[in-house]
Amino acid sequence: MSAPTHLSHPLRSQRLNALTHEPHQRLEALVKAHEPFASRENFARFVAAQYLFQYDLQNLYQDPRLTSLMNDLPARCRVEAARLDLADFGMPVPAGDESIRERRMSVGEALAWLFVSEGSKLGAEFLFQKAAALRLDEGFGARHLAAPKGGRAQGWKRFVKVLDGIELDSEQERQADAAAIEAFQRFAVHLERCFA
Repeated sequence: MSAPTHLSHPLRSQRLNALTHEPHQRLEALVKAHEPFASRENFARFVAAQYLFQYDLQNLYQDPRLTSLMNDLPARCRVEAARLDLADFGMPVPAGDESIRERRMSVGEALAWLFVSEGSKLGAEFLFQKAAALRLDEGFGARHLAAPKGGRAQGWKRFVKVLDGIELDSEQERQADAAAIEAFQRFAVHLERCFA
């Protein structure tokens, strides 16, 4: 899917946020339709989708090009937290595929995928509170939604500073725009798979 390169936002983070507004809204509606908080079983399916998405991104969180820009990047990955949450529910870890993990991404594309993942930590505060009604928390079942060390807002601000500060050429900007949209679409695919 092609995406417009220049929206009327001077900062890359603002442009990506505007560009992904519609896919973000669609994904939120899809999550809501699957009622992840109706039962622990439903929530476990939601965790499986989260695991698959974090599995996709695991190599990006370890990418030397990116860790040189953000030294706490490896600790930000939530794949292990999601795996432990699945174990709490006695649910097998779903097999991910390598299509994203093995892709040779530009720095712009990689940052755009991480933009979606890191941005989701802000909305995860609401999900974490809803999970409490199922008696789930950072110690059981909802680790992957817990606030990161240092807090959600501070972690996001540090990420955005790097995202907005790096120089990209026009082709890399175009790739970043397309990658951010693709990341939302990818999570929707995982969600549908896990609730099928």
